[in-house]
Amino acid sequence: MGKGCITATKYFLFLFNLLFFIFGALILGFGLWILLDNQSFIAVLQESSATLKVGSYILIAVGSLSMLMGFLGCVGAVHEIRCLLGLYFICLLLILISQVTAAVLIYFQKDLLKTEMSDIVSKIIVDYSGQNSTTELAWDYIQRSIHCCGWTGPGNWTENTVIRNSSQPLYPCSCWDPDLSKESTPESGFCTALSPTWPVYSTGCMVSVENWILSNSGVILGISIGVAVVELLGIILAVCLCKSIHQEDYSKVPKY
Repeated sequence: MGKGCITATKYFLFLFNLLFFIFGALILGFGLWILLDNQSFIAVLQESSATLKVGSYILIAVGSLSMLMGFLGCVGAVHEIRCLLGLYFICLLLILISQVTAAVLIYFQKDLLKTEMSDIVSKIIVDYSGQNSTTELAWDYIQRSIHCCGWTGPGNWTENTVIRNSSQPLYPCSCWDPDLSKESTPESGFCTALSPTWPVYSTGCMVSVENWILSNSGVILGISIGVAVVELLGIILAVCLCKSIHQEDYSKVPKY
């Protein structure tokens, strides 16, 4: 390979590793969002779902490792360190294989995840006490923001322990529909109904939440595909550059 081709390959590899570093940062940020978010449906799931917690830790680990590999790839490319490029190639290949494996597992486990999600929400509704825990506040926020009540409908709330054991006609305040009642209500907890019919939204949250997850999954899928393409190009460029370096020159290793 000519000197000009080697130089071009080197800087193309540097560019792709810079992109790889950025994509790794995005994956890391998404993992942290799943773990720390407390104002969306993710907060409802992650407190009760071990699967989602493990998934968030995997995303954080993959994002961190991707950023590290991007950095090592940049250093190896610019300074033409063959052993570092070889290590970079092996790690990058392992990351790519693990991502494909994870995607396949998630695809074939989607029905199980859907069932788990339904069970988690049903348990939250039954055990809802109005004590403003993180999970309860997150679920209240969901019902208020997407104008829904219960999972499949307001009838789910009739199974709630507090409502069933109360002598007063209670309903969840976050389900309140302002078109049916003009009375002012708190954003969480239970409210007293002035009539046998609850002034709440008539639709359940299942369809809206599934649409929310599907809309966010497009972003996740786009990021994942982008990362995979960058990884594949990085592997090809690393192999090409590694083959063009015929002799180790450890004097090129940067000194800090």
